Amino acid sequence: MLAKIFTPLACIALILSACAPSTTAAYDTDPGENGYYLTEVKPDPEVRALVPENLKKVGILKNVSATDYAPAEYRKTDGKTPTGYDIDLARAIAKTMGLKDARTTHYTFADLLKKVGSTADVAISSFTITAQRETQTNMVSYMQAWSQYAVAVGNPKKFDSTRPCGTTIGVQNGTFQLDFLQKASQKCVQNGEKPITIKIHERQSEITTLVLEKKYDATLADSTVISYTSRKTGGRLEKFGPAAHTLPQGILVSKNDSALTEAVQAAVQKLMDSGELKKILEHYGAGDTALKNANINPPAN
Repeated sequence: MLAKIFTPLACIALILSACAPSTTAAYDTDPGENGYYLTEVKPDPEVRALVPENLKKVGILKNVSATDYAPAEYRKTDGKTPTGYDIDLARAIAKTMGLKDARTTHYTFADLLKKVGSTADVAISSFTITAQRETQTNMVSYMQAWSQYAVAVGNPKKFDSTRPCGTTIGVQNGTFQLDFLQKASQKCVQNGEKPITIKIHERQSEITTLVLEKKYDATLADSTVISYTSRKTGGRLEKFGPAAHTLPQGILVSKNDSALTEAVQAAVQKLMDSGELKKILEHYGAGDTALKNANINPPAN
């Protein structure tokens, strides 16, 4: 993946004046983005007391994330350094725990869950909280997002979000939106209509390019991602239809690590109470998504 060579099509976003050698498409990067400065986040003794001793000794919170979903998690223009509000949140949690820092490693979204509890302490990567995921991992809620369609400006493919049967829609692998589209396509067939042609990608940025090229009718992703991408493409990708499926997102922690789960929950609640979580999200234009309560495995569909 890091060796991928991009064509000029990867440079059509307006945020770059030229196509520089990079391992990420233009939609994944923001040259002016330095992340949120965590100067007001301090170690909390009560949270520190909950942190497992082995993690205290290591001093680094290991996070895994699919860093191709701006503004939640993406990479700086060096193509390597993770940034985004989920990356800043991981560091804020580590700081609240009294650790040295957090370290984020990139994996494809579909591979993240299996890394939790083995190579990583947590996974913070825009995970919608679902009942199925809660059977596999503990989830700590921290924000909510909506599903949002997007099309090329002017909707040249005449996409109708109320009648998606027979259309071609791009979606990131492993996401809630993929599950939704697969179920919607099954209903199309049951009703005697054409199925949805679902184009699955590991990178949301690839989907954006193909929608703008009019090869796909639309894409479906988190509202925060669609809003950000629309801004960074100068409006060439635009929101379409009403937002739907307002659902909380959560931090993944191993089912076998109740102590770390409680420590993460306590740290996130401290960041909520202090207003730092909202400030982190606001830095990326997503302040209205912050929750007020960090819950462990809240009721889910």
